[in-house]
Amino acid sequence: MQESDDAPVIVLVRPQLGENIGKAARAMLNFGLAEMRLVEPRDGWPNPSAGPAASGADVVLEKAQVFSSVAEAVADCAHVYATTVRKRGVTKPVLTPEQAAREMAGSNRGRSAILFGPERSGLETDDVALARTIVTVPINPEFGSLNLAQAVILCAYEWSKTQTLVQPTAEDLLPPAPQDELEGLIVHFEELLESAGYFRPASRASATRRTLRGVLTKPGWNHLEIRTLRGVLSALGRKSEKSNSRNIR
Repeated sequence: MQESDDAPVIVLVRPQLGENIGKAARAMLNFGLAEMRLVEPRDGWPNPSAGPAASGADVVLEKAQVFSSVAEAVADCAHVYATTVRKRGVTKPVLTPEQAAREMAGSNRGRSAILFGPERSGLETDDVALARTIVTVPINPEFGSLNLAQAVILCAYEWSKTQTLVQPTAEDLLPPAPQDELEGLIVHFEELLESAGYFRPASRASATRRTLRGVLTKPGWNHLEIRTLRGVLSALGRKSEKSNSRNIR
């Protein structure tokens, strides 16, 4: 993965648990961010608990840099964003993660950094004071507690929306099957239903056939789906024939 030149730096300020650092690294790499900076990690660095929690995002952990202060960690960054749900008495512009991501992506002002506070208490007032902008999310006022990885993934995801990333679950859909294959499926249904006495009373048979056609036409089956359904109908038909044969005996 080649990180964008204007990709923000993720700065974890006094993180407490190695597991949470690893989970934050995983969240970063999922959405195209790879530069992590740590300020005074409580349990030191490297931390053996971070690797397993990162679930393969080792490149982020291996490149992680450690600093003794927030000021040092963001010294080369032109714009600093502080994530907090409380403004803590500091008057600064307040953006959502989406707004902040658009601002960072559209800026030629140099590197940006996003600050995330320690798990227990979040960023302190002095940490927020170093930032030019506050980033916060609309959140339940009665429960505004996000864990560290959740906060990172919110910002990383919004950043990814400004970039060109591959959608891993996207796949090409097969086109609908030709009309003759669909007709074959409908006829197959009708033949089995006819033999089972489904189209009764006779006065309603035409309307019932039209309704059946409408149901089978609506999904836009592709040729593999029609082939599968025809196989199901054939299997059911054979089972019905065997049952009738035993009853005759």
